[in-house]
Amino acid sequence: MVLMMMLTMMFINITKSELHYVGGDKFSWVPKVNLTEWSSHEHFHLNDWLYFGYDRDMYNVLEVNETSYANCITTGFIKNVSTGAGRDVFQLTEFKTFYFLSGGGYCSDGMKVAIKVTEGVAAPTPAPSPKSAAPAPSPESAAPAPSPEKGDACGIHLNQILLVFIFVFMWGISSNYISY
Repeated sequence: MVLMMMLTMMFINITKSELHYVGGDKFSWVPKVNLTEWSSHEHFHLNDWLYFGYDRDMYNVLEVNETSYANCITTGFIKNVSTGAGRDVFQLTEFKTFYFLSGGGYCSDGMKVAIKVTEGVAAPTPAPSPKSAAPAPSPESAAPAPSPEKGDACGIHLNQILLVFIFVFMWGISSNYISY
């Protein structure tokens, strides 16, 4: 029973997070890669993971504050993410912007990235049909887009509940054939 519960929790956590290879590749934490461009095309959510792949003899990964990020300051960092293997992971555990850079002067060569963790992605607004096309509203009259609410991830929650139900059901069936 304990094993089944552990497996269930593991699968629930897997369905809630995603692994992002920083820079788009297993070994993209290197100078001269446009990490700002890469991160602008990614969507980072709570509990997602970042994977930093790099040459462990040359580079490192430091979590820093916004000022240190902007000025490539490596002293007073928040966390040294480097474990020495050159293949490091970092979990995004808060709704905020995380800042990472590499020391040794490589930050100036582009080895830095800002990761903004969001709760969800707003649905795209449909394009107006040609018959009812109205002039675009002026910036003063345009209302801000509504922020996504927790209910928007209903499909994920439903899948998790279904997954738990399947595991509990399978455990119930298997326990009927085990004599204690």
